[in-house]
Amino acid sequence: MVKHQPLQVYERQLCLSCITGIYGCRWKRYQRSHDNTTKWELLWSLILLFTFSLLLIWSYFWWEADNDYNEFNWFLYNRSGEWTDGTIPILATTAAGFTYIAFLMVLALCHVALGQQLNLHWLHKIGVTASLLTTIFGIISVNQTWRQEWDVIPISLQATGPFLHVGALAAATALSWIVAGQVARAEKTIFQVVVVLLYLSVLLGLYILPLYITSPCIMDPSTLKPRPEVFGHQGAPMLAPENTLWSFQRALQMNVTGLEADVTISVDGIPFLMHDLTLRRTTNVEEIFPGRERRTASQFNWTDLQQLNAGEWFFKDDPFWTANTMSQKEKNLTREQKVCSLEQLLKLASYHNSTVVFRLHRPPPEHPCHATWINDTLQAVHNSGVLQSLVMWTPDDEREQVKQLAPGFIQTSLVKHNPEYLNRSGISRLLLRYNQVSASEITDFSRNNISLTLYTVNEPWLYSMLWCSGVSSVSSEAPHILRKVPYPIWLMRPNEYCLMWVSADLISFAVVIGIFILQKYRMSGIRSYNPEQIMLSAAVRTSSRDINVMKEKLIFSEVRNGGSAEELYEEHGFDSYTNQSISQ
Repeated sequence: MVKHQPLQVYERQLCLSCITGIYGCRWKRYQRSHDNTTKWELLWSLILLFTFSLLLIWSYFWWEADNDYNEFNWFLYNRSGEWTDGTIPILATTAAGFTYIAFLMVLALCHVALGQQLNLHWLHKIGVTASLLTTIFGIISVNQTWRQEWDVIPISLQATGPFLHVGALAAATALSWIVAGQVARAEKTIFQVVVVLLYLSVLLGLYILPLYITSPCIMDPSTLKPRPEVFGHQGAPMLAPENTLWSFQRALQMNVTGLEADVTISVDGIPFLMHDLTLRRTTNVEEIFPGRERRTASQFNWTDLQQLNAGEWFFKDDPFWTANTMSQKEKNLTREQKVCSLEQLLKLASYHNSTVVFRLHRPPPEHPCHATWINDTLQAVHNSGVLQSLVMWTPDDEREQVKQLAPGFIQTSLVKHNPEYLNRSGISRLLLRYNQVSASEITDFSRNNISLTLYTVNEPWLYSMLWCSGVSSVSSEAPHILRKVPYPIWLMRPNEYCLMWVSADLISFAVVIGIFILQKYRMSGIRSYNPEQIMLSAAVRTSSRDINVMKEKLIFSEVRNGGSAEELYEEHGFDSYTNQSISQ
């Protein structure tokens, strides 16, 4: 007696359905396929990978650029004339885009691991294209308006490189599960060889990558130089309105050793503190002097400047999102702030025995003080009574004359020159942006007794890296944050880093070998008995979709309706095959 047995009873595969459904809207079993991915879909997979890589770099850039968000907003203000925090929409869209693309990448890897055909849904293709074009547009925009900020990537890699390497190694090791599965599942030897060679090349590159990773924080702790001094850049602008007397007082409360300011000359020859070309952003000039708000700050006399409020704008714009953290007393003091003169700042610095460095902006040619700006500034310094040894003099104009009139000034340059030129010119200090010098140049300047003050350093990781590099001082908008950094965030001896590197490589190599062996064992077991292949290895070669459609109907017929499997096979033009048992 011969009777028919059900070919196969399928269990629900909810996880697989979600993976193929979300990625390619293939929710039904018969919609899925184990066929090779088409060339068109392979192209989209490459586009997805490229978009993911680009977004990864873009996200990392904005993650590390947080040290300079205020600088970016100031660039936007100069272009638009209105102060807005332009980083918020950029960070929000970047986070959303990266999360979305990373999720699609995970789904794609799951498809590969499960042997499913890649078939990205057209809505996702639109999303990937939009993410790619938006990221490219953002990169071009930053390149045009803020090109110098790209330097933050190689600089930050000196601080994060050793740890990113370990993360990349862990990711590559985890990918070995997918690679080993593909190699074990493949039938063509050439495909297996190419995949293994490609993967091993990437893995080998990661293994030897530490040979090219350099960081000033990989050093002997005994050679670490003293903690860099901190200057209050425009005072403490995160805690009080920039370039006001209250801002510098707040900076001194944070134990800074120096103060940095921007100086402009009024029309009646009074040097005062102002960073912008106009008064619009940091005063209420539109309210007090309607129609004059777009005039340059140097076109106002000191009497007019004293009528302006230089504190209310801090609550309206809240440039650092810190206004709500102030006490009521601090808020009252902030609202009362006026435009600060250079003489007032120098008197404050003299009282606290703090060094002062200021950038002096020369008035335009039509200005009454265009020719006397140096003398006007020297007069303000003299009137303040500050010690000459506390003043860092930066203008190059008439420097020799200034040396004669005030020989005690610390001669400082805003332009990077070689040490020999600086020594010949009697310049003992440099005030530069942190991206303008490398670690080797810092060592060279230090060896030639040239002190460096780098601006603007707000983040602990950057402060720590410059500390390890040997910088003598930094200028910061966040002295209240840097005061909490008594020691570099991380410091590692070279032999300790070498041990970490070799150990990570050995562990990764052992795990990869183990995964390849395990996958080969698993796949050989699956190949020895695969019910689907036994059922569907028909004499007539047909598409996977047709096979899956037939399979669905076959199951429901056998299990629910008790229909004949041979009839369904013949209906779809396949040779029949059923499991049979013979009883006598």
